Amino acid sequence: MSHVVEAPTLEATQAFGSRLAGLLRAGDLVLLTGPLGAGKTALVQGIGAGLGVQGSVTSPTFVIARVHRPDPARGGRLTLVHADAYRLGDATDPRAEIDDLDLDASMEESVTVVEWGAGMVEQLGEGHLQVRIDRRDDDTRVLRLSGVGGDWEARLTALG
Repeated sequence: MSHVVEAPTLEATQAFGSRLAGLLRAGDLVLLTGPLGAGKTALVQGIGAGLGVQGSVTSPTFVIARVHRPDPARGGRLTLVHADAYRLGDATDPRAEIDDLDLDASMEESVTVVEWGAGMVEQLGEGHLQVRIDRRDDDTRVLRLSGVGGDWEARLTALG
């Protein structure tokens, strides 16, 4: 079962990310897929806002991963680890590259969101949330969320 959301603007994508953050808890793994420019980082910006993390969330394409600590002044409750595996797709062994990032070291106390991580990071958690984002010609983003393992289906139902 998948949950489909339409976001007519980039701001609506961010707002949905903030709503989604309300469902997230320590140990969660979220995988984002979709073409370049679909709105993956915008969704993570919303998740960061919803989690109340410090600083601004930007694409980690060139640094591979960024850690955003909770900001108590913003009601922060969890650390957000935001990784981008796009450049790792060309590696001889992308899973080894992911292992070198040591993402699993922070999994238990963080929400980990990985752009372009499908096929490379699923082993980091017992279950994960898969989010596919596509962008229509009118800039509407279509987000398809599906849970794999765990209680994701019940949590997605709570989104309404």
